[in-house]
Amino acid sequence: MRKINVLVAFGTRPEAIKMAPVVKALQADASFDSKVLVTAQHREMLDQVLAVFDIKPDFDLDIMKPNQTLTQISSNILGRMDDVFNEFRPDIVLVHGDTLTAFVVAQAAFYNQIDIGHVEAGLRTNNLKSPWPEEGNRQLISRIANLHFAPTEISRKSLIDEGLKSENIYITGNTVIDALLSVAERKDLPLPKLSDELSLQLDSREKLVLITGHRRENFGDGFKNICLALKQLAKDNPKVKFIYPVHLNPNVKNVVNSYLSDVSNIILIPPQSYLEFVNLMKHSHIILTDSGGIQEEAPSLGIPVLVMRETTERPEAISARTVKLVGTNQDSIISNVQAILDDKSLYRVMSEASNPYGDGYSAQKIVTILKNNYS
Repeated sequence: MRKINVLVAFGTRPEAIKMAPVVKALQADASFDSKVLVTAQHREMLDQVLAVFDIKPDFDLDIMKPNQTLTQISSNILGRMDDVFNEFRPDIVLVHGDTLTAFVVAQAAFYNQIDIGHVEAGLRTNNLKSPWPEEGNRQLISRIANLHFAPTEISRKSLIDEGLKSENIYITGNTVIDALLSVAERKDLPLPKLSDELSLQLDSREKLVLITGHRRENFGDGFKNICLALKQLAKDNPKVKFIYPVHLNPNVKNVVNSYLSDVSNIILIPPQSYLEFVNLMKHSHIILTDSGGIQEEAPSLGIPVLVMRETTERPEAISARTVKLVGTNQDSIISNVQAILDDKSLYRVMSEASNPYGDGYSAQKIVTILKNNYS
């Protein structure tokens, strides 16, 4: 019996985390000949995740260069994909979410008349400027994808409302929960790193606020406002530790270091590996972020999340009250963080709400759907 050829493509750390369970599930099933392509849109952070999940790419485009524009990244990926498809002709290419890698690889597959499977399909803000360029990327992928793996009923309905055929849309849950649950209970999770030589000690008796930020839409005034809010919160709560793994992008790193490097209870640390970051999340009291994936992960760990964005494509978490939008307004960030620090009943409501994003079996559901469609 002929095997089903599948190419799994990703380029950033969040994609790698979310696609790792799919890669592993495909590799474990003899029905498939699966290969992995990475663009290395985020080189260093991507490699950390590949090591954690023991994934060895079959194709590595290695496009990472300093200060590339979105157009340059796109052309670098697109120009390499014909060679990949000449070497390995898949029945379907799986891309994830809303990154430039996902959109451009899907575009190349479309040009080569190869089917496209979109993992984490149907998330919408319906505002092309927020998040930018991600909202545009995911809407464009939806128009050319053949199979849509929607994490929730809301995301499925969004696709149907856009005129896509319901028989090609499957609710699978989100694979990020598969990845998280596979590592969260490990007893050997490494301590976060302060530097190459020093680790950050985690004390369960301390309140820890974890911060992450990287969105292009927040570059400039957004990150300045975030930093000013954090500075005030740290001053008002001297017994609370604020831990900030700072993204390597100069638009983030330079602003954060200039505003926050001299605040005693704000600890700026380098980007962490996936296992170190999971350990940080497990020890956090609150997470303040502009990340999409963390909105999905944190509810499984019972941690309230405040999202520093004006919109979210994950309304299920808002409805479940595990997540709240606070934007990048200083007063909004300060008042909402302070409320959760001070109000035990509010904290309990947010931390005890159930996770709407899955049960840890999303990857296996996707593999079964592929087998049913291509066998």
